[in-house]
Amino acid sequence: MEPKIVENKELSIWEALIPIVFLVGMLAFNVLAVYGDDALSGSNQFALLIGGAVAAIVGFLNKVPYQKMMDEVADNLRSTTGAILILLFVGALAGTWLISGVIPSMIYYGLKILNPTIFLPATVIICAIISIATGSSWTTSATVGIALVGIGKALGIPLGMVAGAVLSGAYFGDKMSPLSDTTNLAPAMAGTDLFTHIRYMVYTTVPTILITLLVFIIIGLNLDVTGTINNEVYLNAIDEAFYITPWLFLVPAVVIFLIIKKTEPLVALLIGTLLGGVFAIIFQPNIVLSVAGADTMTFSAAYKGIMNAITVDTAIETSNADLNDLFVAGGMKKMMNTIWLIICAMVFGGVMEAIGALSRISNSLLKMADSVFGLFASTVASCLALNVTASDQYLAIVIPGKMFQKAYKEKGLAPENLSRTLEDSGTVTSVLVPWNTCGAYQAGVLGVPVFDYALYAVFNWLSPFMTLLFAAFHIKLKMLVEDKKKGKKIKPVQATD
Repeated sequence: MEPKIVENKELSIWEALIPIVFLVGMLAFNVLAVYGDDALSGSNQFALLIGGAVAAIVGFLNKVPYQKMMDEVADNLRSTTGAILILLFVGALAGTWLISGVIPSMIYYGLKILNPTIFLPATVIICAIISIATGSSWTTSATVGIALVGIGKALGIPLGMVAGAVLSGAYFGDKMSPLSDTTNLAPAMAGTDLFTHIRYMVYTTVPTILITLLVFIIIGLNLDVTGTINNEVYLNAIDEAFYITPWLFLVPAVVIFLIIKKTEPLVALLIGTLLGGVFAIIFQPNIVLSVAGADTMTFSAAYKGIMNAITVDTAIETSNADLNDLFVAGGMKKMMNTIWLIICAMVFGGVMEAIGALSRISNSLLKMADSVFGLFASTVASCLALNVTASDQYLAIVIPGKMFQKAYKEKGLAPENLSRTLEDSGTVTSVLVPWNTCGAYQAGVLGVPVFDYALYAVFNWLSPFMTLLFAAFHIKLKMLVEDKKKGKKIKPVQATD
């Protein structure tokens, strides 16, 4: 369903900002002064609810009915159903891929092939390819990304760097893939078509990913991990604990194939989970028995072992203590903190939308756009603000898309300018906000806090700067002009200034 925009003419911009100022202050205090990385264990969730309560008080003072707020919260929660189910299945898939040996095999062969010098740029490229093929940054990080984080940890590379490289590649692919939901949503909101949008994104996206690769090449050349790596020790420990074989790669290959064929992500993840369970019984029967706490392989023992891996914490010990943290999976249980965060974020975003605060903030930004660059800057600021306040990348695309569509036309700008800006600032920056659904998801899946990887997610934070640079110098800005030969028909042309 297309989200609606709620307007409230009685709400002032200062009133609209009250819940945001309160929320940001409370979240900052939680993270920086009290809880640190543990803030996502519950305090941030409650802060979002308190922020929603503050927004509700502002709404009451501006004659917004309680039921209207609850209806908007319900709509927001309904819109996250798919994301929550995907999170649960990702946890389940991680569990069966661990006990089947899929993730250990990826780490094993990765250790044999990769080294610290080329690992980070290789990670960007691998994740970009997978994400283009699947159209999903979430699926990429939940499968290949998890394995690459494991390999990076074994190589002694800081996890923030590895996660940043994973997300840089994954979001590049997500932006450029015609299978991506955000890549389809942005042109729909701006009023252009999918492939025009993708072609136009090339101008800003390719330079950004090239700079990202250069940054990671430089980092790789300067990594100092001497004395912290003993690949043979790690390889032997993995080989002792698991039966390692290339046949295990059939499981992720099937999942990737299904998504390329436009199979619904939930179906693909379910099949990947079940295949992981089957392969665990075939290739790792001793591990299945260990997880089940049984001595003999029976149907009940196999069932219990697989179900435990899917639902609760699973840990496989090796002869090397340094590796043991790599072979831990939390199943669906591990995802509950992330789901809890998403639900609370949607409560805050729903109340803010119901009282008209999101609309008021976007309209205020629009009034400041008195030039072409000002229009682009206002769009970027609006997308960033919505990623912080509404905690959802889809709202960060839909609301600015609706708000700014007419303004771009009035400035003589083709709609693909808007759709590209929405992606450059709305889609990719969502992962940099800890309480955003994307930031919470990626931090939960990769096991790396947002504040640890944010600096190294170079592609994600560089993208909005790149789109502003193009706007400032009028590079590749497509204009709308009247075609005199065809009467009133409007066509886009490339700006010459």
